[in-house]
Amino acid sequence: MPVFEWKGLDKAGKARKGLLDAESERVAKAKLKADGVFLTGIAETKSSGGGAIRKPEGGSLLSMEVDFSKYFQTVSQQEVMVMTRLMSNLVKANIPIVDALTAIIEQEENEKFKRVLSDIRERVNEGSSLSDGLAEHPKLFSAMYINMVRAGETSGALDIVMSRLADFTESQMGLRSKVKSAMTYPVLMAVFAVLVVALLFTVVIPKIVTIFQDLKITLPLSTRILIWLSEFVSGYWWLLGLMMGLTVWGFTRWKNSKKGSITWDRFKLNSPLFGSLIRSIAVSRFATTLATLMTSGVPLLTSIEIVKNVLNNQILQKVLEKAREDIREGESIAKPLQASGEFPSIVTHMIAIGERTGQLEEMLEHVSRQYDRQVEDKLTSMTALMEPAMILIMAGVVLFIVLSILLPIMQINQSLR
Repeated sequence: MPVFEWKGLDKAGKARKGLLDAESERVAKAKLKADGVFLTGIAETKSSGGGAIRKPEGGSLLSMEVDFSKYFQTVSQQEVMVMTRLMSNLVKANIPIVDALTAIIEQEENEKFKRVLSDIRERVNEGSSLSDGLAEHPKLFSAMYINMVRAGETSGALDIVMSRLADFTESQMGLRSKVKSAMTYPVLMAVFAVLVVALLFTVVIPKIVTIFQDLKITLPLSTRILIWLSEFVSGYWWLLGLMMGLTVWGFTRWKNSKKGSITWDRFKLNSPLFGSLIRSIAVSRFATTLATLMTSGVPLLTSIEIVKNVLNNQILQKVLEKAREDIREGESIAKPLQASGEFPSIVTHMIAIGERTGQLEEMLEHVSRQYDRQVEDKLTSMTALMEPAMILIMAGVVLFIVLSILLPIMQINQSLR
């Protein structure tokens, strides 16, 4: 059914706009007129599109209004999670999929998401499954999401699967939020330190240097280094910016190359500072995703293929690809993970026990909870260590500057005495 975007005035003269499903534009106008809306513009809009163009009734081409804000509107994971939770509750209440989608569309405020959901509802109404409708929007719904919904439809437990999906999305959002919040303070401190040092080198130190140069005395080594740094930063700041830009461009190009990306992924896992944290996050994501998929009825081989893409690390992805091939040939999942050496021994041991006892999903959920706690503890301790480290670095820089300025002054004092 076509979706029309309309704009008009209500009985009180207030401007209103919205989306309306109708068989044709004439029917849409009749519905709006019956609701007491005086139309100023109406046009059919694509359900999955971005911007909308509206032509006021009786207007010319020049009077067409283009709503550019639609091009920049995005759909957040929070909105997808809320929609999933609502869908779970509605399906659990035995409400048909089309009616459930209609109810969600009516309360959705994000116009872009509303058009996507309208398109999915239209496809379901025409006979497609919900998973097939979701698959038409891969930027919003991942392969994991679609496969879980498909498994829920096949097993008749769609409400349970949607509830698990909402829980999974919420937990992943929480993990990302913890990582971002833990890194925010050190990054802000580093930016502040760089700005302060740049201000000192470009504004304060050059004025003090002029005094020392007029006195024509032999300056200490630290003062000469400070003067050289100040002159270099003041005179060649553009060169520093260019060098930083080229460094970032070269590193990005190397990191995106085939060999560079593998080297960088391995470095991240083995880094002495962040390697343990990155590995713990990857293990937590692996266990959570695999447990959620298997519990929802997705086949093991399909689940591992989806988990492989979720990890976003080529070293671990190769391990899971090897495990997938071994499982296809009759091997267990624990053996190739243990042979790789990339997964902690406790994880592979618990997976092996889960396979032997037929409780793999429960073991994976246990691993997920355990590593979620580890990630939280490591983030807390890392943040606690980074704060004093940043303060010590800033104190060292300030101490160097202060001593480089005070030593010549003390030297002049002694000469005058």
